[in-house]
Amino acid sequence: MPSCILVMVVVFSVPSTKKDRELREAWRARLKSLGLGAALALALILIWSRLGADDGVAQVLARRGEVLEGRFIEVPCSEDYDGYRRFEGCTPRKCGRGVTDVVISREEAERIRRVAEKGFSLGGSDGGPAGQQVTRSHEMLQASILDLHSGALSVGKHFVNLYRFFGDKIQTIFSEEDFQLYRDVRRKVQLAITEAFGLRASALCLTKPTFFSRINSTEARTAHDEYWHAHVDKVTYGSFDYTSLLYLSDYQEDFGGGRFMFVEEGANKTVEPRAGRVSFFTSGSENLHRVEKVRWGTRYAITIAFTCNPDHGIEDPAFT
Repeated sequence: MPSCILVMVVVFSVPSTKKDRELREAWRARLKSLGLGAALALALILIWSRLGADDGVAQVLARRGEVLEGRFIEVPCSEDYDGYRRFEGCTPRKCGRGVTDVVISREEAERIRRVAEKGFSLGGSDGGPAGQQVTRSHEMLQASILDLHSGALSVGKHFVNLYRFFGDKIQTIFSEEDFQLYRDVRRKVQLAITEAFGLRASALCLTKPTFFSRINSTEARTAHDEYWHAHVDKVTYGSFDYTSLLYLSDYQEDFGGGRFMFVEEGANKTVEPRAGRVSFFTSGSENLHRVEKVRWGTRYAITIAFTCNPDHGIEDPAFT
């Protein structure tokens, strides 16, 4: 590099002649061309690395603009279920993944999202009942969790039990109608799963954790915020046999990024969230998955998990 600089200095310091000017212009044109070429190459490398690191090669299983009555793809079952007690008529023998937009209406999705927003407001805004919010609005988390069953609400690096923290005041935040809507939505999703996999409806039990999630684009501050890593639900939560997600906001309208991805060799299969869309799948390694990082906006969803083992079942939340 120093020798190149020396050559350039010598060239441009020679007394001006026609030949010198032509040489000088040629150098300038070459340098300009090299500069633009390098900038373009760098931009392409950055774009490619960004796409490769986050998305890989992807095929769309369900686009946001589609309205699907039902789309189901059967895949071979993994051996993950062999290490657990089997329940006839329930433990997966037919494995796969499905998407439907006709089980939950957009109006129901909007209503259940408002229920979630009530709960999340307790952990991330000023004011509220008796001024007892747990954090301030500037502490908005990248990934927030609300579990109406246990009362768990993520606040900073910790969880609080909103039923204990707010006590009787919780009845000024939620209503019986909110909880009834939650139960109705859960039952509809459960019925869709039993029909898709040919299960006995009575054999499937709700399990934990079942929760609302709110994800935005702020920087991750804790390991809990790093929601984008690939995982297997049956490995992470041994009780899971069937997993479902109900989306409460729209990809590319309410948020960017945040697509759901089934991780596979060759090409990931993506589901683009749409308010009211239900995505469901067997919980073993046959459905390794991840969520793409949210780039902007806020993504709302409910994870509703089911088990075949009644010992791991939980009740619907009750308004008392």
